[in-house]
Amino acid sequence: MQTHVTSPSGEGLAARWGRPGPLAVDIGITVLVQIAVTMPFLVPRPSGAPPATWTAYGLTTLYVLPLVWRRRAPVATLLAVLAASALFRLTVDGPGQPLPYSGLVALYTVAVSSSPRERLACGVLTTVTVFPAVALNTGEARELLFTLFVFAAAYAFGRLTHTRQAYVRAVEDRARQLQVTRRIETEQAAARERARIAREMHDVLSHAVSLMIVQAEAGPVAVRTAPERAEAAFEAISEAGRDAMTQLRHMLGVLRDDSSAGGARPSTGKAPRAPQPSLADLPRLLDSVSRSGLRVEFAATGEARPLPPAAGAAVYRIVQEALTNVVKHAGARTATVRLEYGPGDLRITVTDDGHGPGEGDGDGPGLRRGSGDGHHPGEPSGPRGHGLIGVWERASAHGGTVWTGPGPGGRGFSLRAELPLVTSPPEVGS
Repeated sequence: MQTHVTSPSGEGLAARWGRPGPLAVDIGITVLVQIAVTMPFLVPRPSGAPPATWTAYGLTTLYVLPLVWRRRAPVATLLAVLAASALFRLTVDGPGQPLPYSGLVALYTVAVSSSPRERLACGVLTTVTVFPAVALNTGEARELLFTLFVFAAAYAFGRLTHTRQAYVRAVEDRARQLQVTRRIETEQAAARERARIAREMHDVLSHAVSLMIVQAEAGPVAVRTAPERAEAAFEAISEAGRDAMTQLRHMLGVLRDDSSAGGARPSTGKAPRAPQPSLADLPRLLDSVSRSGLRVEFAATGEARPLPPAAGAAVYRIVQEALTNVVKHAGARTATVRLEYGPGDLRITVTDDGHGPGEGDGDGPGLRRGSGDGHHPGEPSGPRGHGLIGVWERASAHGGTVWTGPGPGGRGFSLRAELPLVTSPPEVGS
């Protein structure tokens, strides 16, 4: 959000002085009406016409002056104008006015800003006063109809102005609501993106660090008994660290490129973008885990079909987190990864022969969750960790389910995730 500070001079000062306030507008209208009612006192009077005296002019000013308060007290202003007009008619015989300017402005204001009950009362009172006013002037039906017409027109214009102002307020309120909604949506999108990045970094670091710890703990023993195994362990540590650094560099490079796109600074290109991991990267993942000493078996059944990139990345991260938990917590010798392609879903199953649920810690076993619609088929049977919660979040984002519990025959631990099978669209021209 950018904040613009306007100096006292220049456009800010011009805008400030170029928009008069309501009181200034009312004073201006009062002056204009006073000029209009002054005209009959300035033009030459025909012989036999009532004289233009200062007393008559003073009473004329008396029924114009209340218009200054027309916004703050519209009903009182109309009553004052009608009373002053009646006083003028009954006490002096001055020049007549072609239009009842003050009464029209006052009734217009009542129509704009008063309640329905006040409008009804003022309308009836104004209509009633028209008849004796016309009778004291010419008494002609033409003048009566014309006077009633102009007052009705003033009232109608007031109601139209009220409707337009209400519409403008509604549009402005709607615009403010849309701004608030857009800001909330932007903040929620940013929170979701932060959560996604946190999951990615957790998966990358947890997997790499777990493999490095296992290899580092086995290295000193292997140095004394099997130097070639120690060399392989140190090589696996190096490869796991390099792979983690590469994936982190890709993620952080995307963040830097996004911030540069916002105008911070041009991208240097030193952190290249890379695609998300997919099913094609599973063999490399299984091979890196196997180097830690855990035997990993893999099987795929059913008709394999290409998945959208997001779904492929979710499958990769689910298998990665499951194997990371096996390495960190299970104490297993063998882990089995199975992908089963069904008619409408893909089932991912990771089992091990280590100790079962309830004996681990941290990201250890124990989470049972249902689909992303908030259904939970079972209660947690042990401690929950960020890793398994991340597995459930990834599955639920694609409309899938996750189940964790004892392995086959009650031995070891099993994680099963089911994702709806939505294949990626065919390439154009294929």
